[in-house]
Amino acid sequence: MRRILITLAILILFVIGLSALWIFRGRQVSLFIDRFRTIEISSARISAIAYEGSGSGGVLIANDLKLSLNHPTPNLSPSIGTTKDNQFALASGGKVFAFGPLTSAGENTGDRLATAPPASDGASIVVRRSVLNWPTPFDFNFMTGQSPSWKRHIYYQLHWKKSSGPKLEMLWRYEQYFYPGNGWASGFMTREGSTGLIRVEIQP
Repeated sequence: MRRILITLAILILFVIGLSALWIFRGRQVSLFIDRFRTIEISSARISAIAYEGSGSGGVLIANDLKLSLNHPTPNLSPSIGTTKDNQFALASGGKVFAFGPLTSAGENTGDRLATAPPASDGASIVVRRSVLNWPTPFDFNFMTGQSPSWKRHIYYQLHWKKSSGPKLEMLWRYEQYFYPGNGWASGFMTREGSTGLIRVEIQP
């Protein structure tokens, strides 16, 4: 009987410790799990891509999805413009990736550039989410009276492979809030230092 009580006490302490870890360090645990696996929500071929901005920062628009280039992680400094042969391109880390020839002049005026993927290119945008959500019992919003009860990370991954070989991968990470009665909100909540554009890889 004594052995059973000791085992039960250890089990209760383990559950309490695990619950405390989930509540107070859930976000960090979720980030760690995300390094190995995330869950796909949707995937779509990119039919059009555009940029609005001054070359540094701004917004990249894949189909109708607006992805911010402002405040990327400190090791990234992507820039967007045109190449010598008038192609819409992105530069990062000393490498350049050309999306394609600019479309009609009417779409490329002021601070806007646009193109459509050549039929031979493989271009897609994939949306994924964390495997583990974490509870937020201590989040309070005194302005609106509504506070999220759960949070999770959501990822937007742009893949682009040219028929000639070059590849581009871009990855954005945001937080998504769950409100009782309303469900999951827009997946573009930011947290300073950990959200926004977190990876740009260009392979020749």
